[in-house]
Amino acid sequence: MRMTRHIRLSGRVQGVFFRESMYREATKLGVNGWVRNRHDGSLEAMLQGEAAQVDALIAWAKRGPVAAQVESVEVSVGDGEFCEFEKLPTT
Repeated sequence: MRMTRHIRLSGRVQGVFFRESMYREATKLGVNGWVRNRHDGSLEAMLQGEAAQVDALIAWAKRGPVAAQVESVEVSVGDGEFCEFEKLPTT
């Protein structure tokens, strides 16, 4: 079953190679969407794909790359259609 989820992460999630690491993990899992930093220091992503792959990427995001310290993860239903995974500029 295909699904789309929007996630927002807070903690030490910028300046620790999070976007690139998530891009690589999403590509490996076959998840489409995007990831970007926010000016408030958080990180957000839109994830779309098969439920098992999206759930696996969310589980990965709760840990993140080695230098990250994820304090909270908010997950909500997302929308849109995506054909690849992109790293977007900070917003």
